[in-house]
Amino acid sequence: MNDAPAPHVERRGPTELRDPLVRNELKKAGVWFGMGVSILLVWFLAQPLLLIFSGIVLAAILDGGTRLLGRVLPIGRGWRLAIVTLAGLGFIVWTFIFAGMELVGQAEELRATIAAQLDRIFGWASSLGLTQSNMQLDQLTSQIMGSLGRLTSAVGSAVGVITSLVMILVIGVFIALEPRLYERGVAWMLPMRNRDAFYRTAQRMGYTLRRLMAGRMVGMAVEGFGTWLLLLAGGVPMAALLGLLTGLLAFIPNIGAIVSGVLIVLAGFSQGVDTGLWAVGVYFVVQTVDGYLIVPYVARKTVDLAPALVLGAQLLFGALFGIMGLALADPIVAMIKTALEQKSREEEGQGAGVAEP
Repeated sequence: MNDAPAPHVERRGPTELRDPLVRNELKKAGVWFGMGVSILLVWFLAQPLLLIFSGIVLAAILDGGTRLLGRVLPIGRGWRLAIVTLAGLGFIVWTFIFAGMELVGQAEELRATIAAQLDRIFGWASSLGLTQSNMQLDQLTSQIMGSLGRLTSAVGSAVGVITSLVMILVIGVFIALEPRLYERGVAWMLPMRNRDAFYRTAQRMGYTLRRLMAGRMVGMAVEGFGTWLLLLAGGVPMAALLGLLTGLLAFIPNIGAIVSGVLIVLAGFSQGVDTGLWAVGVYFVVQTVDGYLIVPYVARKTVDLAPALVLGAQLLFGALFGIMGLALADPIVAMIKTALEQKSREEEGQGAGVAEP
């Protein structure tokens, strides 16, 4: 009888990386760890990322203007981009130089008018017991600004604002000058099998962003000039400033319209009931034209975003990233939706190709 011990079979231990179970668990842990690190990076680098995305949005505007100008002016792309850029800068310089003095005076008058109107509203509400009797405009302003979220040091001062605007302009011009170069740079970091899908997605996202910004520019112009002319015809004070503010705030859907509407109504009622009612009518006419003509047309040409989705994104991004996040919430949501829709088309196309005999 053989009393020799049976040979011992060694099995893989928990630290053996060749074990399929260990490798699978490590992959899962790596995915969760990577997601956590990505979230932290996005949080701490939110301001630079928003500046970069602002440059991309500006590049879409410049690229759209360059393409549109190419339909009537057959010159090189660089020259067309220079014309569009200089035209935009010229409009901004003209606004500050020629209209600046008048608008500065009107801005102080508007501030005093709004403060007086709000004091009257607070007094009336206090007489009814709806608010505290010592409620001040400064306290309300600080509460509203606090609810909009934080502004980081990158845009917390006048120097930071100017620096950020210059950075956005530089990024936007460089991307608009050679967009294919940056697409190839991003695609180079992807596997070869994913590059064709990336190019298609990037092309669709660029098309959507150009159309979205074109519609936004048209809406801003219509609301700004329409508000100015109608308020001027009705004798509402500070019509030029209110028109300019309405046009600028039109870049932020939903919330911008509410803010501009409050300013218009308060300025109108400062001159009497008739003027106030005219201001209310002007606001509804302008918003109806934008909401029922311009916005639906842009939605059909780009991506149809539900108003509640946009408003929710604005509240979320405004609370997290401040004014810049509030302004960029709409294009960010549009880009995410476009990417998801393109991904769905790619998967459906692959499924149809497999199902075909």
